[in-house]
Amino acid sequence: MTVRTRYAPSPTGALHIGNVRSGLFAYLFARHNGGVFVLRIDDTDQERSTEESLAEILESLRWLGMEWDQGPPDRHYFQSSRFDRYREGALQLLRDKKAYPCYCTAEELDAKRKQAEREHRKPGYDGKCRDLPFPADLALPDKRAGRNYTIRFRSPRTGETVVEDHVKGRAVFDNAELDDLIIFRSDGVPTYNFATVLDDADFGITHVVRGDDHLPNTPRQMQIFFALGLKPPEYAHLPMVMGPDGQKLSKRHGATSVFAYRDAGYFPEALLNYLARLGWSHGDQEIFSKPELIEYFDFAACGKSAGIFNAEKLLWLNFHYMKERPLPQLARELRPFIERAGYTQIPGDEAWLERMIATLRERAKTLVELVDFAKFYLSDAIAIDPKAAAKFLKPEIAEPLKVLAHEIESIDIESGDGAFNETSVQAAFERVLERFGMKLGQLAQPVRVALTGGTVSPGIYEVIAVLGKARTVARLRTALERVEAGA
Repeated sequence: MTVRTRYAPSPTGALHIGNVRSGLFAYLFARHNGGVFVLRIDDTDQERSTEESLAEILESLRWLGMEWDQGPPDRHYFQSSRFDRYREGALQLLRDKKAYPCYCTAEELDAKRKQAEREHRKPGYDGKCRDLPFPADLALPDKRAGRNYTIRFRSPRTGETVVEDHVKGRAVFDNAELDDLIIFRSDGVPTYNFATVLDDADFGITHVVRGDDHLPNTPRQMQIFFALGLKPPEYAHLPMVMGPDGQKLSKRHGATSVFAYRDAGYFPEALLNYLARLGWSHGDQEIFSKPELIEYFDFAACGKSAGIFNAEKLLWLNFHYMKERPLPQLARELRPFIERAGYTQIPGDEAWLERMIATLRERAKTLVELVDFAKFYLSDAIAIDPKAAAKFLKPEIAEPLKVLAHEIESIDIESGDGAFNETSVQAAFERVLERFGMKLGQLAQPVRVALTGGTVSPGIYEVIAVLGKARTVARLRTALERVEAGA
């Protein structure tokens, strides 16, 4: 058997990390078994489905590296293109008396639901229309043609439906508890539980991987498979992802769309790694490459309890990938974030950009944060923190700053041994320290404030080597003017 899994998002909004995890597990299971990963678009909700949402979903999956084998742009994998197939399936059930029309109004059904709540009974359809006669050639609902009814599936009233779940284990459902669900609404649109059965059957899906909030739907869907003479797929229901407070994951927990994490400067490898570890493990290993995830993944290692979303853990993972990334790649990935921050021109070539990044990558946890830390490199219009200036840019530092500016300006860039680098910068500092009998910190902090605007930065020799001679000297002299003016 060739393993075939699927992921079926609805293009009614952004792809959020809570629901993309089930798609990731389906992807990993298919790849682990050398199978096929199908992307299906559940767009029967035509009013809320948009091309913008579809485009974002597809790009989010591409960015994460979850490539699909079958799916868009092939319209065959869009539910909106399969209505004839759903009508055919519903008519087959009607002909076989395994479905029936229901004429109960929404008001009647709402009253029955409220009555069940008052009597502390489980809400469910009472079967009022179940045994009403109907013609063998009954047409499907269509309000425009005056056919204002729904089609319900005739669920079995006796026996049990057993789900042998790959994650949850064996689950047994009493068929008497399965009410007659609607498979076609009165507007002529098929419901999720019916359409997904025909899709899974027609696309040869062997394993359905989804959240355990769908588990109550599974026995109903299995019974529809049986009624159509089809074999159900195998199921793997994953525990939900919850917030740290134990509530359903939402934006307030920091769980937002895949695009939002991308735009915040997270790496796809970090997000993929983090989502895989939400409810799955492989020993004590925390860091996984994509090939490792594919090699090790299996349902036996999936947890049975809810995964807890931890924004700090995700940030830690991103920090790891930041430090491990090759500098040329990191430079390419950083450029769009630099441009988005409003820096129209980078003050150096690609090699300069890599040197700049090398001084900051051990500090920044995201690409956005890296650009923020780099602002004193990227622009000469730096704002000096008034408190830092008051503490370090005092009159007594004026002469050392003046001499240091001269020493740095005197470094011969063209000569081999005297090239402008951390070594030659350090030598210039040491000459000034010796002349004035100062300790490094007494000079380095005022210089740091003059060059970066604040008191925290990479090593001062690194900063100056990246800024370059002209920019360093210009900033030192600007700070010197400030000191001498008594600012």
